[in-house]
Amino acid sequence: MPSHLPKSFSRPFLKLFHVLEAILLVAITLATVTAMLNEFVHVYVNRQILLTDILLMFIYLEVLAMVQQFVTNGKIPVRYPIYIAIMAIARYITLGMKELDGIYVVWLATAAFILAAATLLIRLGHHYWPYEEVSDPTKRQSDD
Repeated sequence: MPSHLPKSFSRPFLKLFHVLEAILLVAITLATVTAMLNEFVHVYVNRQILLTDILLMFIYLEVLAMVQQFVTNGKIPVRYPIYIAIMAIARYITLGMKELDGIYVVWLATAAFILAAATLLIRLGHHYWPYEEVSDPTKRQSDD
């Protein structure tokens, strides 16, 4: 649906939006890399690698993959945040296994299973019913 705003307003606004978007993507990347480096320092200082540390590093890796997907394609597949949620649940269960009530662990595991099943359904849906290519009316023939 095309915008009804005047082009004199929308062009500068979109330029500002793209600059802000780029700044935030760089900030997210730097924050994630810094957090990952802090985790490596934590592991080095403690001289012990725990499963929770590895799961946290996987979460950082998924965040970086989301940024990469957004920069490459201009969109983030919905399965990336689902992967992060599954890793976060696994890490939460691993961290608090001794303190968590048994039924609470079952509910968390059920939530992780539902997220994994949702990912499978999304992947199957994309395989059997792929998105149709939508031609961009703003794209010129010489851009191919």
